[in-house]
This record gives sequence, C-alpha cells and structure tokens, in this order.
Amino acid sequence: MKKYNFLVLTEHTKHSNQNSLYALVAELVQQEQVNQVYVASRGNDENKAFFEDRNSSKVAATLADASFAYEANGTQFLEGTTTVDIQSVDVVFMRLPRPATDEFLEHLVAIAPKQVFVNNPKGIIKTSTKEFLLNFPSVCPPMTLCRSEKEVLDFASKYRIVLKPLREYGGKGVVKVEDSKVYAGDGEPKAIQDYLMEIKEELETSGYLAMKFLKNVSEGDKRILVVNGKILASSLRLPAPDSWLCNIAQGGTSVPSTVNPEEEAMIQEIAPVLLKEGIVMFGADTLVDDDGKRILSEVNTLSIGGFPQAEVQTGMPVVKMAIDEIIAYVNQTLKQ
Repeated sequence: MKKYNFLVLTEHTKHSNQNSLYALVAELVQQEQVNQVYVASRGNDENKAFFEDRNSSKVAATLADASFAYEANGTQFLEGTTTVDIQSVDVVFMRLPRPATDEFLEHLVAIAPKQVFVNNPKGIIKTSTKEFLLNFPSVCPPMTLCRSEKEVLDFASKYRIVLKPLREYGGKGVVKVEDSKVYAGDGEPKAIQDYLMEIKEELETSGYLAMKFLKNVSEGDKRILVVNGKILASSLRLPAPDSWLCNIAQGGTSVPSTVNPEEEAMIQEIAPVLLKEGIVMFGADTLVDDDGKRILSEVNTLSIGGFPQAEVQTGMPVVKMAIDEIIAYVNQTLKQ
C-alpha cells in the first residue's frame, strides 16, 4: 500500500483556535496511507525565500503528529523545524489564506510539477474570483461583471443590487445599492456617485460582481462543505439583527442545517467542473431567492474552514470524512 508524504502550506499568524487546519492535520497523520505530514507557515521568516522571494523550493516545516493543535504563540511553526523540499513530497495541501498572489500560485505549480495539489493552485486562480460564478447562471441569481460606472448604474436600474469585489473574502468590501444609495454594513449610506468615485480604479482595472439583492437574505447564507465531489455537511449563517450580511466576521451567527434537493442538484452541477480544475475541497454558499428557492451565491476554493465546527453541529465524523475523500482523490490522481 502506497504511503504519502504531505506538505501543508499555511499562514499561522492569521489563525485562531477555530481554524480547521489543526483538526484536519491531526486526522491526516493518523490515516493509514499517510507517511509523514509537514506543515510550513508563511509566517516563519525563514520561509521568506519560498513564499515571497520565490527563489527556493525548500521550506522550514514542522513534522506533525496526532497531537498537532493550535498554539497562540505559534512556536511549533518557528522552532524545531525541518527543511523540506516541495519536490520531495507526494502531496501539497493548500491551507493558505489571502493574500496568496496569482504569481505565487503559478510559481508553486512550476516548481512542483509532479506533486498532487489539494487544491490545485491554477484552479484556485481560476475559481477563487467571484467572476467564476458567471459559469453557472442556471443556479445563480441575476448577476453581471461590471467594469465601469455605466455598467453598475445600468444593472442597479433593474434591481436592488449587491456589489462584490472579485477577490475579497469574509464579506469585506460588499455593499448594497438601493435607490441611488450605497449601504456598507451598519454605516451611513453614501450617494452612489460618491461611492463609484471611491472604487473607480479597482472597478475599471479588476471589476466588481453585481448581483441582484435577495429580499429573503434574513433566512441565512448556507455554507455547504464539499470534498472530492461529495457533500459532507452544511451550516446556516444568519445575519445579525438589523443587518443583511451573513458572514460570521460581520456579526452573523452559525447554526446547524441540512442540504435540500435543490442544493444537492446544484452541487452535482458545479462539483465536476471544479474537480476538472483540481479543486478537491470547496465551500458553496446559498441564499434564498425571491421565489423561496436556494440558489448559489458564492464558491470558496482557497482555504476552506468549518470542518470541526460542522462535526460538532452534526455529530458526524466530518473531519475524518474530509481526509478520507482527500486520500481517495490522491489515489485516483496518481493512478492516472
């Protein structure tokens, strides 16, 4: 039986004790097809040549065991590390949050062409922008990519809308446009023209996704965790009182949920497309549309969280299920 060596890439300085990395790694090292698991952090200054300068294929990494757990001081990522060459491992497990630049992600594939990635960096580049949703119009609310003031105003003349910067996360930069006013969180509204002047450069160079605002947003944003094409769990994030933002980082709360048949069909449509891009793990977010049906509002493919929390909510071994599916994907990929 083939045993694999894993290299996990992360950024420990951005972690809390809720980060899924620790539960996933602690489970991964116990998998019978896993030999060793190394974890390297972008937050270790010794790794600047790898993560920033991009002139080395080697990292200072921690050799993890079943006791691998969160430490507030992050000492485990900084002391007693071992030098690991990315080209020497079988699998690279991406648990790296933004900012992970497209240039760095492209570089990873170039220096590790024979390694299996979970998720594939080139696939992350293609799918982690909100623009990717435009590939699935049948399961999404009305939306369009805007690169000019006129395009925003034209779309806003048809609906109340939400504007989203393409590569932000956690609800950052998301605003609602209604009656020529722009609402960002709980702040005072701005005139649409003033707001468009503020974002003019980013709008014209990167673009914004404009999406119809759904009146049933108070029914919550459901996060569905998918690994290797299989739905493992879901949770419902409800907005704070008097807010329309469901993100936990923006004051929302998370409660257990189940996946309905509409959402199952949705995942069956999008999961094969993502797998073809090397996206093994993703989070799909759904909202209730104006007709009372759940539709796709976002796909997250960079560093998916929520696995240990879903395990607590459901009583199911969600973390082990995720690792089992990752190993199944690696086995299948290396046989091809």
